[in-house]
Amino acid sequence: MKNFVFSTVIILAIAVSATFAQTRTPGVNQTQAKQEQRIHQGVRSGELTPREARALQQEQRTIERTKLMVKADGKVTKAERRMIKAEQKQASKDIWRLKHNRPRIVR
Repeated sequence: MKNFVFSTVIILAIAVSATFAQTRTPGVNQTQAKQEQRIHQGVRSGELTPREARALQQEQRTIERTKLMVKADGKVTKAERRMIKAEQKQASKDIWRLKHNRPRIVR
């Protein structure tokens, strides 16, 4: 009886850890953190206006919502990872574009 209970506990522990492993997104998290840093650096250096920074932050929130949505079912598939990565790639392009746009001269 003790062996049965012990083996059941072990099997449940493995199943739970496998479930958590399927929803992990370390690469996505790392990319998101770097993009946040780039946005903050752009604000500090004056490369981004407050309006541009708000737009970029909104884009980051959209990516975060997408990430939470795909994790909701307990598994992040390759297609879902590709979708998040595509959103992050577009966000990265947007950050670069807004940080490197020329200042407009108001006449």
